[in-house]
Amino acid sequence: MARIIELKIPDIGGNDGIELVKWNKKPGETFAAGDELCELVTDKAAFSLEAPQNGKLVEICQAEKSHPKVGELAARVEID
Repeated sequence: MARIIELKIPDIGGNDGIELVKWNKKPGETFAAGDELCELVTDKAAFSLEAPQNGKLVEICQAEKSHPKVGELAARVEID
């Protein structure tokens, strides 16, 4: 049974200067566990928000080039 979960901006060592650079998936697209859903950067590192398991991107909640805070909602996904 599919369910909707919320993906939040992760804490990467207490750095609040995060930029969401690019979404690699669009709403409605499916993904596999471990796929990079979006690219995030700080002044010290680049990292990605990975899919926790197979599913589909339902809603993007942060725009590209935005500066979300740790813990803010990034996206909603449907997982199996």
